[in-house]
Amino acid sequence: MRIAFYGSSLLSSYWNGAATYYRGLLSQLAKRGHQITFYEPDAFDRQQHRDIDPPDWCTVKVYPATDEGVRSVIAEAALADVVVKASGVGVYDDVLLLGLQEAARPGAIRMFCDVDAPATLAELRAHHDHPMHRVLPELDLVITYGGGPPVISAYEGFGAPLCVPIYNALDPETHHPVPPDDRFRADLSFLGNRLPDREARVDTFFLDAAARLPERSFLIGGNGWETKAMPANVRHIGHVYTRDHNAFNTSSMAVLNIARDSMASVGYSPATRVFEACGAGACLITDSWVGLEMFLKENEEVLVARDGVEVAEHIRTLTPERAREIGEAGRARILKEHTYERRGAELDRLLRNVAAAKRERSAA
Repeated sequence: MRIAFYGSSLLSSYWNGAATYYRGLLSQLAKRGHQITFYEPDAFDRQQHRDIDPPDWCTVKVYPATDEGVRSVIAEAALADVVVKASGVGVYDDVLLLGLQEAARPGAIRMFCDVDAPATLAELRAHHDHPMHRVLPELDLVITYGGGPPVISAYEGFGAPLCVPIYNALDPETHHPVPPDDRFRADLSFLGNRLPDREARVDTFFLDAAARLPERSFLIGGNGWETKAMPANVRHIGHVYTRDHNAFNTSSMAVLNIARDSMASVGYSPATRVFEACGAGACLITDSWVGLEMFLKENEEVLVARDGVEVAEHIRTLTPERAREIGEAGRARILKEHTYERRGAELDRLLRNVAAAKRERSAA
């Protein structure tokens, strides 16, 4: 099928954590014979901070973030068999949402890909005039990269005919063990951009733990932390390009995952960083959230903390040998059950089933 995918960016992870998800999932769809065009706006300096060149498995069209630019790419949706609007494009989101519904040809699959379902659903609850309320009943499919049963129930309650989580996963060709790099050595590392719905949890889980262990070294990567007051034993290194993620994850004794507020409250929402870290064989410490056991087993494949006190205790008692055991066990579990090859096969089946159902309805 010809897939037109409208998202934030495939080429750049700069202020764009969804890039890994898009790359992993869409590359697998391409391997299954789908022809993909990814449309991304020239916005937020992402094109100046590209991680990758346009891949051979996908056509990437970068359009100006202008009225004319967005209209031109909306018109191309009429050529596709599957039209996908992703959440969080960042510019012209509502214009894309409504315009793509109108531009898609009658037999095309209309799909919404939500990379932050808890936040989207909160908006729908707060704003009864949100255009998504009009669009949802007209869609064929909503996929989310997290959320589990609560998100499925909420989306279908708002009128979506079908909502299926296609979770984040690992691309082992991209994220895998590499030798440690002195640039990223630390006892505990955290990678994530400074966002309003994450900052307080970073204070609680990361900075509080660092303050409790002044003799240990802590490393934080990501955008926006330059002006943040931090303990003296915390080093900030700014944006970490995708090409450096493996070294970032393998160079510290442990890596910390901190969910954003909405994802932590809903659960079933492992971030891309969980799979990247495990894929590199890192010892992962994560904040606690419902549904974790679907992906990793506590105390064997991952360490779990409820606050900064518990994070600090993990670091205080963790040995390199124990960290290595957990990292190896976590990597084995993810490789067995949570790769993008599996996710791509799942979405491929889903799209083919939806297409068959549409053909049956039109023939009736």
